[in-house]
Amino acid sequence: MSLRTAALRLLPAALLLLSACSESNKKTETATSVKEETMATTADTIDSTKSPVAIASDTSAASVAPGTAATTKTTAAPDTAYAQNVALFLGGLQPSQHSDLTALAATPAWQAFAKDQDKSWDKYRATHTTRMTQWANTELDSVHASSPTIFYPFSGPDFLNVVTMFPTSQTYVLMGLEPVGSIPARTSLENPKLLPAVKTSLWSVLNFSFFRTNDMAVDLKSVELDGALPLMMLFAARTGNQITAIRPVQLDAAGLLQDAPTDTTQTPDPKSIPGVEMKLRAPDGQPKTVYYFSADLSDWKLTTKSAPLEFVRHLGPLTTYVKSATYLMHKSYFNKVRRTVLRRSRYILQDDSGIAMKYFQKGAWQFNYYGTYRRPINLFAKQYQPELTAAYRDTLRKPKPLPFGTGYNWRQTDSNLLLAKRLVPLAD
Repeated sequence: MSLRTAALRLLPAALLLLSACSESNKKTETATSVKEETMATTADTIDSTKSPVAIASDTSAASVAPGTAATTKTTAAPDTAYAQNVALFLGGLQPSQHSDLTALAATPAWQAFAKDQDKSWDKYRATHTTRMTQWANTELDSVHASSPTIFYPFSGPDFLNVVTMFPTSQTYVLMGLEPVGSIPARTSLENPKLLPAVKTSLWSVLNFSFFRTNDMAVDLKSVELDGALPLMMLFAARTGNQITAIRPVQLDAAGLLQDAPTDTTQTPDPKSIPGVEMKLRAPDGQPKTVYYFSADLSDWKLTTKSAPLEFVRHLGPLTTYVKSATYLMHKSYFNKVRRTVLRRSRYILQDDSGIAMKYFQKGAWQFNYYGTYRRPINLFAKQYQPELTAAYRDTLRKPKPLPFGTGYNWRQTDSNLLLAKRLVPLAD
């Protein structure tokens, strides 16, 4: 059954364990179908559960001394011009006239794909990007001025939303369960199944602002797009950023950044975390750095693989962004990442799936509420927060409007965001 056919028949169910951290705890929750009213037709049924996912790397090597680059045999640095042209090609944008991808872009299939993508992105800009940018320029102006680094846990490849919300930041740190992936090879780009798979994978994020992670993984794996990086590249191109470098990296056991070794004859460090570094030139010419790490952020994984949070702790004061995070930080077994966010963040921008209000220290934070808080969709009904209902009904400090939809309650009239500003000094 095609995605659109399914969309006509099914109401959105379980809004997936987003490109983020699955509940790899023993308390795996069984999802049940959730009914919602449709947008115009409906979204198709969305994966509601994910089995525990092991962190897997497409690179491995002997462990490397902390703070030093890998000295094992490595491949040549990726061709930056090729990477930029791949990003354009995947995004339905014309590659450079000097690129050998111009022949592929001249095919009727790609031309139809590009036309369709232009239409989809024009709609997304009208309903999301333009409104988000205007809202962020007003409501996050002071946040932008003091947010050089953005931490986006449970993000998956969602560079799109974070760069729209925080366009002036220099460094973005994304973490999710998806494999890191690599720059697609020419043979993958020639696969006739590629363009439909990319279109399918983007459909929910452009319509509802989140990924259907399980379906996305299946769709992209079938055409040899092996992780988060290809979509991050696509989003970079579609937001007007130019790729200037891509480098496979890893975090050692102490959370220090290293080049990712590729000598597969060596035994990999079991405590290392695979990642990628993507350097960009923004539309205004300013440099940006985007990191993505494939990491399980549940407590039991962080007990043996603490590198992700060690890396975050060394980044200095943070602004943290959380969206469509399946309410993981509401749970007792995501205490470590929740505590790190609360201790290291000057600002936290989140929907109600982020950190539950009960975990914010009283008197330590100032809150600004936006949009409308309704009960979570049925799948997450247990995560209802009476504190938020009370806050959104406060007649003395009424919530401000939110002119776009975001999160699981994706309609503009149902969406919410909370901006928390720290009032006390950062923890040591």
